[in-house]
Amino acid sequence: MIDPRQFRDALGHFATGVTVVTTIDAEGQPVGVTVNSFSSLSLDPPLILWSLAKKSYSLAAFEAHPAFAVHVLASDQQHLSDRFARAGTDKFAGLTPGEGFAGVPVLDGCAAAFQCSTEFRYDGGDHLILVGRVQRFTTRERPPLLFYRGRYATPETEAAQPFAGLLRAMAPAVA
Repeated sequence: MIDPRQFRDALGHFATGVTVVTTIDAEGQPVGVTVNSFSSLSLDPPLILWSLAKKSYSLAAFEAHPAFAVHVLASDQQHLSDRFARAGTDKFAGLTPGEGFAGVPVLDGCAAAFQCSTEFRYDGGDHLILVGRVQRFTTRERPPLLFYRGRYATPETEAAQPFAGLLRAMAPAVA
């Protein structure tokens, strides 16, 4: 039997980027959630994927709306990650997002943003897996916000030092 806490801790050894995924709900209101389950899937066609807990308050909006945007947060945007990770608050209070593909809110200043149409939705145990076809994207030369072993990290922090050289080496290829 696999202990869920030990399994989660083991998964924490994989450093991930931190993203905020946005869409709009049935009433046309912006919805957003912090996610670190983002991944590239295909270059041709341009597909990405991410997953959302089935117990998430935002699930209905992502199941119903045909589009979403994934925002790769920059190292100085931990405040956005924290804001969109909280349940039951007006996550967009004080923000002025742009309007993206299919009316989806787009946050400014992120390292990258991918505006997608929803291509597929799959059952993934306690999560819903969403595959998006990238319709538009933007990038900026900004270091990423990382999540590693249960805490935030940036290329400048001690937790990310083993990855700093790799991130610097990858930067021209990723941009």
